[in-house]
Amino acid sequence: MPPGASAANIAKLALRDQVLTARRRRSLVESVAAAEAIAGHVLAWDVVRRAGTVAAYVAVGREPGTTRVLDELTRAGKRVLLPVLRPDNDLDWVAFTGELVPAARGLLEPVGEGLGVSAVADADVVLVPGLAASVDGDRLGRGGGSYDRALARVGAGVPVAVLLHEDETGLQVPSEPHDRRVTHVVTPAGITP
Repeated sequence: MPPGASAANIAKLALRDQVLTARRRRSLVESVAAAEAIAGHVLAWDVVRRAGTVAAYVAVGREPGTTRVLDELTRAGKRVLLPVLRPDNDLDWVAFTGELVPAARGLLEPVGEGLGVSAVADADVVLVPGLAASVDGDRLGRGGGSYDRALARVGAGVPVAVLLHEDETGLQVPSEPHDRRVTHVVTPAGITP
């Protein structure tokens, strides 16, 4: 084990590698179908339909796509907050107006004025990316801790959902004290608390 690396950290690295390898092997057709099914569930979810403000993200690579979700939430008059990665790896938030620009690390970010790191606390529901989730709501992210910091600012009782492929759920996800759990998992099959 490398110096300073915990057993949980090593296990997370291994699980990340496994999930990312599986995602790279997923066909484009399968990815598009998964994104459509997930979007249907998210948009029909009563907490999203009632929400005035939804914090979400722009999917990249083989993450389940979020384009339809973002477009339809905006069309429905929802205030959609999207993250902007700060140099310290924390997340600022910007109200989505439909315009995205390329950013560091292959991300797409919204154009507009930053609302501050605490703006996510205004969300009625939060949609987050991830690589895997356990049945207890432990979420495996990319390892930068950005969403763990952001989720620490979300109020108790606010639904937080990670969007995943079927084979990325119900896994044993190592957890550390700084990790924040999600309340729901959305897959092509539906929404699971």
